[in-house]
Amino acid sequence: MNILVWHVHGSWTTAFVHGKHRYLVPVTPDRGRYGLGRARTYPWPDAAEEVTPEQLADEDVDLVVLQRPEELELASGWLRRQIGRDVPAIFVEHNTPKGDVPHSRHPLADRDDLLIAHVTHFNELFWDTGATRTGVIEHGVVEPTTDYTGELERLAVVTNEPVRRGRVTGTDLMPRFAQVAPLDVFGMGVAGLPDLLGLPHERVTPHDDVPQSRMHAEVARRRVYLHLCRWTSLGLSLIEAMVIGMPVVVLATTEAVAAVPPQAGVLSTRVDTLVDAARWLIEEPTAAHRLGEQARAVARTRYGLDRFLADWDRLLEEELCASR
Repeated sequence: MNILVWHVHGSWTTAFVHGKHRYLVPVTPDRGRYGLGRARTYPWPDAAEEVTPEQLADEDVDLVVLQRPEELELASGWLRRQIGRDVPAIFVEHNTPKGDVPHSRHPLADRDDLLIAHVTHFNELFWDTGATRTGVIEHGVVEPTTDYTGELERLAVVTNEPVRRGRVTGTDLMPRFAQVAPLDVFGMGVAGLPDLLGLPHERVTPHDDVPQSRMHAEVARRRVYLHLCRWTSLGLSLIEAMVIGMPVVVLATTEAVAAVPPQAGVLSTRVDTLVDAARWLIEEPTAAHRLGEQARAVARTRYGLDRFLADWDRLLEEELCASR
């Protein structure tokens, strides 16, 4: 099957293109947000091929996987076909709703020409999609090649744009954990964190835009992984940390309460409980390793790449058959 899919969410797309199909990934001269092309910091298989918008008009595309509403118009123009009518389409909803959440209407609600595939059951519950068909395919991750050591008595966070996003990413909570142990924050847009929080670099150290393979190796050396997001779909970095074998301390919001059962980490909406848990794991490396092994077992079972790809193959075939 030839599948048109944009490179949007790095970890998710990396898992998706590891399937058995041919993946056509748009590329533009500026490698901008609608033409990023193949990943440069993630290992992708040869089945993911870069194609220009001009080349797409001559490609035999079987199905389009969309991740942003505006991709509908782009795909129609580039393929010169009506998306959802001439070629089947699946829209992957990665995000939680914004604004007046209980009444959040999905931008693709009440459509009969595509299916919305949510990445979490929480998302499907909270988005109002009207009459549009929906389904859920939970995340899968390419298993990191590194293992947890926890040799450094430091805390690790992986998040993007914590300076700009603030309370959404739990940036305001970081100083409380930095009192327990030095905090290393990996991701894009993290450079200004020490100044924002009024803390020295020794307590909050930003690691801006580190390549994934190196980031996994560095994160695995830290004693504890923190997931402080108040409102997010489900951070793939959290799952990757669990697969590495890290003990995780997690704010009990959105899908995290399902992704991290009690035996696999410490979850709470009470920040004091999480601070105490971080202190305990910093001071007790044996307990940290034991909790990390439980996290690894849970994540490998629930978020394994084989399960993820099998679920997607089933959905892709169903949509392709239904369109014929």
